[in-house]
Amino acid sequence: MNGKGSVTLNAGIEKAWEVLLDPEALKNCIMGCKKLEPVNENKYEAEVSIGIAAVKGKYESTIEIADVQKPNHYKLVVKGEGGPGSVEAAGVVDLVPIDDNKTELNYTYEAEVGGKVAMVGQRMLNGVAKLIIQDFFKKFNKELAKSEQSI
Repeated sequence: MNGKGSVTLNAGIEKAWEVLLDPEALKNCIMGCKKLEPVNENKYEAEVSIGIAAVKGKYESTIEIADVQKPNHYKLVVKGEGGPGSVEAAGVVDLVPIDDNKTELNYTYEAEVGGKVAMVGQRMLNGVAKLIIQDFFKKFNKELAKSEQSI
């Protein structure tokens, strides 16, 4: 399964980058994230509970940020296992400044699923992935707004 997209963020590139790498902000943005703890530089252990269709369940995961090119680019590598199955995914994030207060975030991702969740149709998995991504960016723009208020 793979996909791509873009979203306009309500922040300049430096602020968008800062919040994208803030573990607390990421925890607040990842659907069902109960825990996000650093284990090494740019590597985290996560506990995520998702309640959508056939991917419903609890997943123990590692999330790693690689190929960091501040403030424009990084790769996110996610590996997770849980009752419904397993997932291995990689996403590339590129930030492009629009102006001082807006940034375009472009992303691509590839994911492989295994176990019971893999028996679900590709169409349903793509729909779930889109829902999770939309939810992430909706929450992320709220985190950006919160960070602007705390200045």
